[in-house]
Amino acid sequence: MARRYGGQHSPGGASDAPRDPVLHEDRQVDAAGARANVLFVPGIVLAFTSLNEGATGLVLGLAGAAVLTLAAWLTRDGLRAHAAFDARRVARRPALPRKILGAVLTGFGIGIAAYANGDGLLACALFALAAGGLHVAAFGPDPLRDKHVEGIDTFQQDRVARVVDEAEAYLEAMRNHVARLKDRRLEGRVMQFQTTARRMIRTVEQDPRDLTGARKFLGVYLMGARDATAKFAELYARSGDAAARADFEALLSDLEENFAARTEKMLLDDRSDMDVEIKVLRDRLQREGL
Repeated sequence: MARRYGGQHSPGGASDAPRDPVLHEDRQVDAAGARANVLFVPGIVLAFTSLNEGATGLVLGLAGAAVLTLAAWLTRDGLRAHAAFDARRVARRPALPRKILGAVLTGFGIGIAAYANGDGLLACALFALAAGGLHVAAFGPDPLRDKHVEGIDTFQQDRVARVVDEAEAYLEAMRNHVARLKDRRLEGRVMQFQTTARRMIRTVEQDPRDLTGARKFLGVYLMGARDATAKFAELYARSGDAAARADFEALLSDLEENFAARTEKMLLDDRSDMDVEIKVLRDRLQREGL
């Protein structure tokens, strides 16, 4: 389904309207990219070349193709999870080491392909080890340790990581619901709210002590926003109700204002805490005659 661009030079667009940066602010390059998609090619090739190899060759070839395809899928997801891990200051390591499993399955799949080709067990094992090693060299291992901020206790940072994971899931769900409508302006409006919400997330990651004040926003409010977005997308896809669209955009504006205000308050509180610490330290130095 085609989507209308709706830029300033499009029909009905204002020629003097400034370019809206929101449509581009939250765009990110896919961490997997073409190099991960290329991994799907060997499985496809193996499946097709096994069609004329008899019953045994066909079964082995299809099994190897299935294993290689699963390895490619795990690797692609692992690359995206690793990129999300690197982008955050506080994060838990992936529960499932997808890239490492992808390397193991790649080696196993290549070993099956070699066996189907008539190679001996030793040769198959060597091919498997080489393929797995090259996979690790090309894509690296998964993060194996949680990421923490120095000076903050582990328990508090684990709480922050759980809340942030939940908040990011809500934001991604909102984006997916609106993306089904193929409306660039609505997508941009949701992206603008996501940017504001992620400023609060980054603030909490930098100082987990802010979690108490932000938890309701990153949990209850974002969950409500996700549910409201799902209902709006379902209604608007059926009826194209302009009033419902206006109400939804007004909701996003209200949420954005409240999130921005709360984030600003947290930053001011942090500054106040720092000023108090500086004053106490100066008074102590003066009393000690330094």
